[in-house]
Amino acid sequence: MKKPTLIAIDLESVLFPEIWEVVGEKTGIDELLITSRDIPDFEELMKKRIEALKKHNITYNDILSIIETIEPMEGAYDFLEWARKQYPLVIISDTFYEFIKPIVVRKLGYPTVLSNSLEINENGKITDFRIREPRGKKVAVEAFQSIGFNVIAMGDSFNDIKMLQTADAGAFLHASDTLKAEFPDIPSFNNYEDLKIFIENNAN
Repeated sequence: MKKPTLIAIDLESVLFPEIWEVVGEKTGIDELLITSRDIPDFEELMKKRIEALKKHNITYNDILSIIETIEPMEGAYDFLEWARKQYPLVIISDTFYEFIKPIVVRKLGYPTVLSNSLEINENGKITDFRIREPRGKKVAVEAFQSIGFNVIAMGDSFNDIKMLQTADAGAFLHASDTLKAEFPDIPSFNNYEDLKIFIENNAN
């Protein structure tokens, strides 16, 4: 019996621009331009970001105002519409519900998202973060497989590697040349049309 297919996909740089990069560009804070492509250790990366926010007196609402100006990557909305008509789809992201629930999911048509959480104090300052599960993406894929799904996964960065390798089929989308060279066995695509073909070829 064929297993039903489920799509597990990263958010930032895959469907939506890197939120922290845009915040860094808009505020002129260089420390916020660093992403998981540069520092694979997510906890180390987030500590640097929170320190930068504190240093420059940036509030949660300041960040939300910037996120409101960001649009999905070209073709992302249509791709999600296409995929969700045919398969269950879950976005598995290292970003935070406090960023995506008010704005990002609306711009993407309200997909299901698994993410992390922020701690925000009474003054509207981001003070800490809570990781849902340190091995979140890999564990999520394994959980979907354990209940009978054929999982097709897509991502773009170092922290997606275990998810892509664990999935029944995994692929890069919009990955850097460095990452593609380091993991040549993982198929790589730069547009949603080619990704659709990959999904169709690996779906049950």
